[in-house]
Amino acid sequence: MSKFADIEIDPGIVKRAADGDARAHEIIYRAFSTPVYSICLRFTKTPAHAEDLVQETFIEIMRSIAKFRGEAALGSWIRRIAVTKSLMFLRSAWTKRGQSLCDDWDDLTAGEPVSHGISSHPDDAMDLDAALARLPDVARAVVWLHDVEGFTHKEIAGFMGKTESFSKSQLSRAYQRLRPLLSTDEISEASGAAIGSY
Repeated sequence: MSKFADIEIDPGIVKRAADGDARAHEIIYRAFSTPVYSICLRFTKTPAHAEDLVQETFIEIMRSIAKFRGEAALGSWIRRIAVTKSLMFLRSAWTKRGQSLCDDWDDLTAGEPVSHGISSHPDDAMDLDAALARLPDVARAVVWLHDVEGFTHKEIAGFMGKTESFSKSQLSRAYQRLRPLLSTDEISEASGAAIGSY
């Protein structure tokens, strides 16, 4: 479950931030920097890139906070900016590698599993983070957005410039790939409720 929903900021702080108050900016940053970093790290898998994206996200937040109308929770608005910045980073990486935002289902993580912190023994327990790291970037992003952040397939499709079918297909294939990597109980917990939400 996303941590953004648990964070409450007084509307007066938001108004002060919109007026350029540096102390209000700091309060918002301190409240949301950890969950923003968590999202960015999930997408980039590299702490340095995640830290850069946190800074980009908060620059955007402070530039745009005067336009925040309060129709949704502040955390939801900030989460959306963080996701957008993270996906822009991934698109840039795909472009640099000459890839398109497509179904890269058959791409495997380069190198031996052990080099990625993943056991080479299938009987060993493997945690969810290690299993997710085995997924291609697009599939990992869809799983995270859908199952953890709670975005709908329509919203994910909008972020990625794709169709809802693309998002559903990526999620289904990611579950198929995760199933042998995780115990039956773990995969049921991770995907059980989500499968019914197509």
